[in-house]
Amino acid sequence: MTTPVDPTLTSAWKALGAIATDFHPNLREWFDSDPERANKFTFDLGQLRVDLSKNLLTDDILSALIELADEVKLRERTDAMFSGEHINVTEDRAVLHTALRKPADAELTVDGQDVVADVHAELKKIYDFANRVRSGDWVGVTGKPIETVVNIGIGGSDLGPVMVYEALKPYVKEGLSARYISNIDPTDAGEKVKDLDPETTLVIVASKTFTTLETLTNARVVREWLLRSLREKGALEGASEADAVRKHFVAVSTALDKVEAFGIDPVNAFGFWNWVGGRYSVDSAVGTSLAIVLGPENFAEFLVGFHDVDEHFRTAEWNRNVPALMGLLNVWYTNFLDAHTHAVLPYAQYLHRFPAYLQQLTMESNGKSVTYAGDPVTYHTGEVFWGEPGTNGQHAFYQLIHQGTRLIPADFIAFANPTWAIKDGDADMHELFLGNFFAQTKALAFGKTADEVRAEGTPEEIVSARVFEGNKPTTSIMAAALTPRVLGSLIALYEHITFVQGVVWGIDSFDQWGVELGKQLAKELTPAVAGDRDVLAKQDSSTRSLIEFYLDNRN
Repeated sequence: MTTPVDPTLTSAWKALGAIATDFHPNLREWFDSDPERANKFTFDLGQLRVDLSKNLLTDDILSALIELADEVKLRERTDAMFSGEHINVTEDRAVLHTALRKPADAELTVDGQDVVADVHAELKKIYDFANRVRSGDWVGVTGKPIETVVNIGIGGSDLGPVMVYEALKPYVKEGLSARYISNIDPTDAGEKVKDLDPETTLVIVASKTFTTLETLTNARVVREWLLRSLREKGALEGASEADAVRKHFVAVSTALDKVEAFGIDPVNAFGFWNWVGGRYSVDSAVGTSLAIVLGPENFAEFLVGFHDVDEHFRTAEWNRNVPALMGLLNVWYTNFLDAHTHAVLPYAQYLHRFPAYLQQLTMESNGKSVTYAGDPVTYHTGEVFWGEPGTNGQHAFYQLIHQGTRLIPADFIAFANPTWAIKDGDADMHELFLGNFFAQTKALAFGKTADEVRAEGTPEEIVSARVFEGNKPTTSIMAAALTPRVLGSLIALYEHITFVQGVVWGIDSFDQWGVELGKQLAKELTPAVAGDRDVLAKQDSSTRSLIEFYLDNRN
């Protein structure tokens, strides 16, 4: 399919517009009139239970959304992605993150290459290396086993691994830990290495092209720290600096010449392919730090969770296809009900980095204003994704969701079993915690009427301040526990939600040209920041004034 369908010209889009024109949702009434509503809109997705019943969804809306999926050719576009067609048109690339989690006996040949065989060959290499580190067979230059893995990357080479590491900390091997450096702010590298023992530190430099400015800058800084620290300890006696780098640095990259020039043995470079976008790469070699600290078995289970959702999305009919329905609902809210943002609210402290991870996944993917044919869009695309763990958010921004003037759809995520089964006296803390989870979605859906407020004896002059309109849409996602497999499914769910929205909007969800201009200008401006007055003089008055302030105040 070379030309996207303009969704605004479809009959489904017109039908949704007509519904939205005089739309007065009433979740109380909908639940009262349909005792089966919860069952009808609740689905099992792998090991996830997903309840869509508190969304602003009726049978008519559902029918129109499914018709929209058909009219924009979502099935054809999905099949094209899974089969390896070059649907990333601006970069002329296939989009095959789903191939990263296919089982070894699957078959897929793309551009003349056995993709599944390539993936599993690289996985074997990663797993073998991970086992060497975990067993103590891989040692540093002084013969000590590795205790800390430092991953240096940015964007998809950081957000995914650090989120998964934080989410799955209970699965980390005792005696091993990981740290993640991404920001070019020197504070990041300085804080992350200041208390490390260089003799027991392994550094992974994650950059596909090995040219990423932030990553290579941090890699050089950490290399200098490692060598300096080893020298100060007298730990380099009988060994060269080159030996130390080879024993303490590995790479995630395909640019083997640049890897070798840095001092890393190319044998210890783990690669991935140009059909893997950075924000879709945590289940590739970018996850090498995770394979080490979690272990190959847990990483393999992580991949199984992704594949569970891939197969569901690829095969299920739209009326029971959870990623499709959630993506279509996001279109309904964005394009017809004027929602600008989307909250993701995990009631699981281990998922505290999950909303940040989704920010890149969704906003870098769908922050586009032209179709993949190059035509300007005539409708809104993308939402601002944001969120924090419950219950912290309840004491911060939930006020805006409950009683603010903007519609903010929200996804609530929780798990039946805690990692830490702690009691406050006789009270189970997890029960108290999940009581809040269940209460918030109920409150957002059904609100509180003026009569209910008055029945509590509230003075009439403040009744209106205590009324909750309700009809605030939420999706509840639950699982028995936060395991590697469940986390893989959660990530894949949002990958496919993002894809569905991109298909409806006719945009290329897999390029990211918007990040390039700032990078280019940063390179041009850096000499001015370093004091080059000729470069400084060429800047606009605001930029020039700001740089002059910096130069005047830098000690």
